[in-house]
Amino acid sequence: MDKSLGLDKPVLRIALAGNPNSGKTTLFNALTGAHHKVGNYPGVTVEKREGIRIRGQRQYRFIDLPGIYSLTAYSLDEVVTRDFILEEKPDLIIDVLDSTNLERNLYLCLQFQELGIPLIGALNMSDEAEANGIRIDVKQLAGALGIPLVKTVGSKGTGTEALLDCIDALVSGQYETGRMIQYGNEIEAKLTGLSALIDADTRFSARYPARWMAIKLLEKDANAYERLAEHDKREAIVSAARDAVVWIEKHFGKDAEIIVTEQRYGYIRGAVQEALELVKTVDFSLTQAIDRVIMNRFLSLPVFIAVLWLVFQLTFIIGSYPTAMLESAFTFLGSLFEQIIPGEVLRSLIVDGVIGGVGGVFSFVPLIVILFFLLSILEDVGYMARAAFATDKLLHAFGLHGQSIFPMMLGFGCSVPAIMASRTLKSRRDRIITVLITPLMSCGAKLPVHVLLAAALFPGYEANMVMLIYVAGVVLALVSALLLKHTVLKGDPTPFVMELPPYRAPTLRGILWHVWEKTWQYIKKAGTVILSSAILIWAITTFPRYELSGAERADMLASYTAAHPLAGESEQAAFLETAIAEEGLRRSYAGKLGRAIEPAFKPLGFDWKISVASVTGFAAKEVIVSTMGILYRVGSGEDEQSEGLRYAIRNDPAMSPLVALSLMLFILIIPPCFAALATMRAELGWKWVGFEIVALFLLGWIVSFLVFNLGSLVLQAAGLPAA
Repeated sequence: MDKSLGLDKPVLRIALAGNPNSGKTTLFNALTGAHHKVGNYPGVTVEKREGIRIRGQRQYRFIDLPGIYSLTAYSLDEVVTRDFILEEKPDLIIDVLDSTNLERNLYLCLQFQELGIPLIGALNMSDEAEANGIRIDVKQLAGALGIPLVKTVGSKGTGTEALLDCIDALVSGQYETGRMIQYGNEIEAKLTGLSALIDADTRFSARYPARWMAIKLLEKDANAYERLAEHDKREAIVSAARDAVVWIEKHFGKDAEIIVTEQRYGYIRGAVQEALELVKTVDFSLTQAIDRVIMNRFLSLPVFIAVLWLVFQLTFIIGSYPTAMLESAFTFLGSLFEQIIPGEVLRSLIVDGVIGGVGGVFSFVPLIVILFFLLSILEDVGYMARAAFATDKLLHAFGLHGQSIFPMMLGFGCSVPAIMASRTLKSRRDRIITVLITPLMSCGAKLPVHVLLAAALFPGYEANMVMLIYVAGVVLALVSALLLKHTVLKGDPTPFVMELPPYRAPTLRGILWHVWEKTWQYIKKAGTVILSSAILIWAITTFPRYELSGAERADMLASYTAAHPLAGESEQAAFLETAIAEEGLRRSYAGKLGRAIEPAFKPLGFDWKISVASVTGFAAKEVIVSTMGILYRVGSGEDEQSEGLRYAIRNDPAMSPLVALSLMLFILIIPPCFAALATMRAELGWKWVGFEIVALFLLGWIVSFLVFNLGSLVLQAAGLPAA
């Protein structure tokens, strides 16, 4: 055996793999710090995280693979992990093991060994294991498994240096590698014969280890049989594999896959029994005590709703102060640049286009930060998995899988990772339904729009109104899922099986890292897509330039003074400024576009300005705020308070609480941003993207139409004005 492995080189590609909830990502962050990037695996939208650690003369390039339970792939996560290891062939694998549940975690570890790639086991969360009275003899367990093991605590960064030392020792040949589980004489005889047939095609066996492939054939892995299409002796191998499966099942009286699984777990039990000692029995479990309350069948759903309500209340209570400060800062900045920038067109571009457009979006960053912060705490604590169980029965009633709650809750942050999260669902039907309804969750991009309109038209009730819109999104998503279940996607959801991780204290470092990643995506969008959109919108609202003649000014002023005989010079000047600006806006390209599309939106209560703003949301929902910031920058000379966008919207004759509610629902429902549609295309294909665009636009129009018109009838019956 070549103990040097041929890996003593300056750059090592290391795959970080393991079961879900094993602390893999926290260990990845501890190993790489800030030196990592996020992208996608080729051909799929599954998130790919790569990080670099430089130590001495060597660079360690870590790839954080999706969490899986087995290399027999069903979900997209499992497919990606398996294909990456088989096709990309990393230099070595670090299998991150949950030390509190070794037997289950080691099942995947044995499968990694069968791939023949150098392997290290990271006994993660070793502090929790010790707190639970689990004592692990690392040397004994490593000897039994035939791989080096290192104790780590990813959340604290403990053991990372020892892990890097172990990597260096492994690649320099200080550990013996290559040992694999033996399945007994009968099965080994079949594996030997199959392996010999597979090895006959050296090109094929160089890509797929012969023993691993033989084992997968005995497990009746459909993907393994598909890969045999590349082998020169495919028919002979398939025939031999099927004969071997028939013989094994007759000999043992069980399914061949069960036999292989039992052999693995028997091997694991023997290894763990020798190396693991339970020092004490924990009489009190905090996890069980908490779950008795929040997982109670009568209380779980009300607790879930209460948790969400609390998240939104805290978001607005805490976020109102920094948001107001940022709004004041951008208002001051606009006033400052208005005084110092020469040239009317350039001044308008900077003040109205850039500061008025992008500044309005940036002022909502504190709310985004707080929302992500609170959702990250829920995820790290372990409540997200409980939320899936709490909502499972409800979701099943609407034809959804219990695990669909994860993408739906992620949708409160951003539709792109939410759509990607649907890959964990094993049924394609469940994945399609979940992807199609996820955009109905009110994402972080829609939040600024809802907050702006709620604050302008429902002062004092902002949090309640925004919560109402979020609830409306959930209700519409569930109803849509039910319709899909009984129409284009008939069928029953797959059974819901999922582990509940123990409650863990979240680490500030981990939470801040999650918040920074999500917030930075929002800021990048504000500085790129939204900035470009704001400049474009400024251009179509500014050009062609409109100059009022002296006669037109005189006629306009005469009409005003006739209607307001007591108006002073300042009031007359303010009116004239507003009238000129409104007429210029009406004659601009945006005004022409607005009047062209206004008939389609008039039944929803929208005038041409609101119609233009809502249409821009198809590119990115945050653009709606910047569009309004530009469109409503008319008549802002009366006093300091009137410079605020909320004040301008509140005093627009075409806007009312009912129109604002209709607009919020329309923006909630219409198709998501281009980035989300691109992600959806990668997951489902163009056919479903086209279906989604048409369905959501029609649904948004119908819901807004009903709300506005039924609301108008109710208000008229009560003797109140509708607008």
